Amino acid sequence: MGSNADVEQNVADPVPADNGNANEKLESQANGQVEEKEPEPSFDEGFLPWIQVFGSFLCFFNSWGVINTWGAFQTYYEANLLSDVSSSSIAWIGSLQSFLLMLFGVITGPLFDAGYFQYLVGFGTLMIPFGLMMASISSQFWHLILAQGLCCGLGAGSLFVPSVAILPQYFKNRRGLANGLAATGSSVGAVIYPIMFNKLQHQVGFPWAARAMGFVSLGTCSISLSIMRMRFKPKEKRKLVQIAAFKEPPFVVFCFAMFFGFLGFYNFLVYVQSYAIDTKIIDPNLGFYLLAMLNAGSTVGRIGPNFIADHTGPLNMLTPAVTATAVLAFAWLGVHNTPGIIVLAVLYGLCSGGFVSLPPVVMVTLTKDIRDLGTRLGMVFACTSIALLIGTPIGGAILNGSGQYLGLQLFTACCLITSAILMATLRLLRTGFRVKVKA
Repeated sequence: MGSNADVEQNVADPVPADNGNANEKLESQANGQVEEKEPEPSFDEGFLPWIQVFGSFLCFFNSWGVINTWGAFQTYYEANLLSDVSSSSIAWIGSLQSFLLMLFGVITGPLFDAGYFQYLVGFGTLMIPFGLMMASISSQFWHLILAQGLCCGLGAGSLFVPSVAILPQYFKNRRGLANGLAATGSSVGAVIYPIMFNKLQHQVGFPWAARAMGFVSLGTCSISLSIMRMRFKPKEKRKLVQIAAFKEPPFVVFCFAMFFGFLGFYNFLVYVQSYAIDTKIIDPNLGFYLLAMLNAGSTVGRIGPNFIADHTGPLNMLTPAVTATAVLAFAWLGVHNTPGIIVLAVLYGLCSGGFVSLPPVVMVTLTKDIRDLGTRLGMVFACTSIALLIGTPIGGAILNGSGQYLGLQLFTACCLITSAILMATLRLLRTGFRVKVKA
């Protein structure tokens, strides 16, 4: 891959010496000094690359893991703390978290490329626990906007892009597998945190449930901060935005595909639990665990497609993953019993796992110089952030306006199928109709 070659050449190849440098080299040899050529970096091997995967896993655990716990918080707020506020208004807190997580990539991507990795992870290590602690003492809607929406959103954003961008520095042939294993952290977090919150808020109350999550986040983020290190240091300043990227048709199509995908994707996660309980197709106690079942399926769905993508090409796996997720969203319209909603939730998590974990790997193939990966990831995530900000509130408004879930379900499915069509278009732009080409 051209981008990997650029990095290897930048790190390993010596700069051609002129006559002056040659004379200096002769003098150093005469003095008994021997200049050693910088060793060429190895990829996919050793303990260091895999410990970065573990650190990234914990970053995902505390970024998307915390963000994906929002469904449990929304259910609690609707019934207790914010019972006088509409569900669509409460949804703005969660959508603000997701929006800032992605939008902050415009800043964190270039900062990563500029070498500020440790500062970014350190900022996230402080902000997420702080936001959860402040949420524990909040009593009004605007308190939670600042605590969870702003603080947790910014903290998660400072963890997410660096945890994605650092892995290509250590992996080449197993890049998809490494990213998939790291991305399972968000699913594991979205299983552990909601169950933890639900159990503790019944046993010790909401304030200490939120504080306990904050302590867990602080401890696990501190591990990432202590073990993760950049491999390649930048040699020049990076721009916040590369305008030239928007002149590349594949990049533009990918941005639109991500926008429409995430415009609909999270509506299923946020509203499937309330749909199952409100329509009385599942017991409320069992209904709470639907998200845990979905995220358990997503854990498997993030590993398998990423492993296969190393052999077939990431885009060849991402397109079927989005398509399958869209089909399941349409299937949501016809599910009206307990076994059906459980199977649907697990399959949605399984298929969507590839959709949410493969885009960073696809971006590597769309980036000519891997040293610009952080910046370009930030640009894509900024476009996606708008979809995350408005997606679930739109779904909530459709639900509140009609009083039925049909419009919400159709909105979710149509957005996802549009994303699938755009992903297929991107595949054709890159390789045409050739089936055996790795893309």
